[in-house]
Amino acid sequence: MNYRHGFHAGNVGDVLKHLVLVLLLEHLTRKAKPFAYLETHAGRGLYDLAADAASRTGEHAQGIGRLWGRRGLHPAIARYLEVVAAFNRAEPGAVADELRLYPGSPAIAQALARPDDRLVLCELHPEEHEALRRQVADDRRVGVHRIDGYQGLRAFVPPPEGRGLVLLDPPYERPDELAAVAEALIAARRRFAAGVLAAWYPIKASGAHRALRSALAASQIPKILEVELTEASAPAGAGAGERERMLGSGLVILGPPWRLDETLRGLLPELCRLLFPEGGGRWRVEWIAGERPATGKR
Repeated sequence: MNYRHGFHAGNVGDVLKHLVLVLLLEHLTRKAKPFAYLETHAGRGLYDLAADAASRTGEHAQGIGRLWGRRGLHPAIARYLEVVAAFNRAEPGAVADELRLYPGSPAIAQALARPDDRLVLCELHPEEHEALRRQVADDRRVGVHRIDGYQGLRAFVPPPEGRGLVLLDPPYERPDELAAVAEALIAARRRFAAGVLAAWYPIKASGAHRALRSALAASQIPKILEVELTEASAPAGAGAGERERMLGSGLVILGPPWRLDETLRGLLPELCRLLFPEGGGRWRVEWIAGERPATGKR
C-alpha cells in the first residue's frame, strides 16, 4: 500500500498502457449501449509532471516526452496524444504547448466515457484515494471506492450494463502478484464473458512475467492477446540486480476487439522507433489463445 504512481507517470509503460486503453475505450463507444469501466488499482487520476515525485525521477522524459509535439504520426498514436493534450489546455480549443499534466487511466476513461457510461474506480492507498475522489467529485458517472482492487473485482463484476472494460494495474510489490492477477482475470472472465479484461505487467530480465502468460494459456479461455514493448534484453550472465531491472512492460487482453492485433502491429514499429531512438527497442504482439495466431515482433 506504499506505491505511488506519481514517480512513474508518463513513462514508457504508461504510454503503451494508455495508448491501448484509448483503443479499447473508443471501441466500446462505437455501440450506443452504455458500458461500465472498472479499474482495480486506480491511483490518483491526474499527475503533475512538475511536482516533486515526477520531477525527481524524470521518467516521463523518455516516455510521453519523446512523443509530445510530434506530427504526422500513426492515427492511433495521434489520438492518444490528443487525449493527453486536452488535459494541458488552459481552455477548450486552446493549443497545448507545455506538457505539465499527465492523465492516469481513470482520467482517460473519464474523458472518453459518454454521459450514460459508468466508471467504478478502486484505490486502497488513503492519500491516493482522497486525491482521486477530489478529482472526480463532480462527475455522477464515477464511483470511487477505498477497497482492495481484487475484492472490488469480485464485488463489481459482472456490471449490470452487461458490457464494459476491466483494467488491472497493480503495483507488483507483492511476490505473488503475477499469480494473483492471473487468478483474478480467469475468475472475472468466467463471470463476465461479454466484457474486455486487460492487465498491465512489468517485464524484467528474470522472465518472471512469463508465469502470467503460462497461467492464462492453461485456462482454456478462448481469446487472449498479448502486447509487449521493451528495451533490449539484459546481457547474458547479468547479476541479480540486472535481472530485476525493469526492461519494459506488456498487457494481456482477454476478449479483445476484432482486429486490435492488426492495429497494434501497424503502430508499434513507429512507437518503438520514437521511444527507443537509438534502436534498442523491441515489440511483440501475439495471441496466447485465439483464432489468429500470427506473431509480429521486432
